[in-house]
Amino acid sequence: MAFLDMTFPRSIAAGVVGGPERRVDIVALSSGDEERNARWKHSRRSYDAALGIRSVDDLAKVIALFEEAGGQLHSFRFRDWSDYWSGETVNLAPSETDQVLGLGDGTETDFQLVKTYGTLAPYARPITKPIAGTVKVALDDVVQASGWSVNNLTGVVSFVSPPGPSVKVTAGFLFDVPVRFDTPRIATDMAFFSEEEERGVGTIPEIPLIEVRE
Repeated sequence: MAFLDMTFPRSIAAGVVGGPERRVDIVALSSGDEERNARWKHSRRSYDAALGIRSVDDLAKVIALFEEAGGQLHSFRFRDWSDYWSGETVNLAPSETDQVLGLGDGTETDFQLVKTYGTLAPYARPITKPIAGTVKVALDDVVQASGWSVNNLTGVVSFVSPPGPSVKVTAGFLFDVPVRFDTPRIATDMAFFSEEEERGVGTIPEIPLIEVRE
């Protein structure tokens, strides 16, 4: 298996249904109380791409990607239009101070991109697929135009010189979700399609996609 640095058609992604999932074991006690245990440290996103397909051309693009990805074998980029920015508001461009990546110690040069949700019990989500050219970095709120690089396949920001002790490292960015097809086949009903028609009127039951961690 491999990650293919290619993107699921964004116009089709705009019509899908999906989002994050959490796995929690819940045990009801005889007293009526509950015991709850989180099985996953991180949430996992899943989507149904079939709902974004509006034409035979759309379907052809998805089938082409399915074939190139080897079905469930390889993963690729997916734009989750409900959550692809580092800041609090989607309409604002990423700011260098959107997310805190950590504090310098004078030794460490690598910092993982993260997006933190909430304040009372904050959850830090690792971001591994930033969009090339969108990452901005600051040290103690001072923009860094150079002296660093980012790996767009891992989301790791690397500094030429390690940030000093207690220096706040922050970043802003746009990002994709790494996903794979979660089905061994694409079953399409094209019973009413003919070469004379510009588009088909068949049905596409489902084309599930699921987030991967590699």
